[in-house]
Amino acid sequence: MTDYRTVLVERTGHVAELRLNRPDTLNAFDDALINELPSVLIDLARDSAVRSVVLTSTGRHFSAGGDLDTIVAGHENLNTLMRGVDDGRRLFRAFTDFPKPLVVALHGRCFGVATSLVLTADAVVAAPDAVLSDPHVHMGLVAGDGGCVAWPLSAGLARAKRQLLWGEPVTGRQAYELGLISDLADDDVAARELAFELAGRVASLPPVAVQLTKRSLNRVLATRTDAVLDTSFYLEALSNRSADALEAVNAFREKREGRWTGS
Repeated sequence: MTDYRTVLVERTGHVAELRLNRPDTLNAFDDALINELPSVLIDLARDSAVRSVVLTSTGRHFSAGGDLDTIVAGHENLNTLMRGVDDGRRLFRAFTDFPKPLVVALHGRCFGVATSLVLTADAVVAAPDAVLSDPHVHMGLVAGDGGCVAWPLSAGLARAKRQLLWGEPVTGRQAYELGLISDLADDDVAARELAFELAGRVASLPPVAVQLTKRSLNRVLATRTDAVLDTSFYLEALSNRSADALEAVNAFREKREGRWTGS
């Protein structure tokens, strides 16, 4: 397999493991990871030997979500901000258009953009004490990088509103009850084992039928994505330019309550 900078890819039989590999940053989504992942997914889609993919991550948590430095850079420079919007739109669509079964083995905590991408998968396995969250509003930002697409499709609009407007976390057990994840395992080790078992089972089925069914299901995602994603991203960009967004970053780094001005 090709060597990548921010992820590791290994194939065993017809199942490939795509592993986020930035443990020093809790697998935060910086420019490098955001721009590399679409190319990785294209490579996996083109590899006829790969019939299913398991998305995993390295380290203590699945992903810390967006990188704080990216928020600051976008606040300070409009061109940087808009480039980030375009890169993010491309990343989300790369996941929603991926033509092969994608299974997630979730462990630890998963935040923001990582949660949005996880919720586009075909199966998500987690332990009861795993945590999913989209805390965009806590950072002074619109949940624009896919959350307003993925959460309503998985949990329904009422529950999506409750989670995205309050930005509160849910445990793996709560996520299972809400329909955000498909399978609940006893612990992180069991979650990983079940994810690979599911990937192996679907990879053993006739690949043309499976992948064309996946392409059909992708149209459901595409319809909602086309209706919501671009507007959400542009509104997030607008919120990124607010004083509250910069204050949120400073408050987080200084471990204090934010002082919001609504500007």
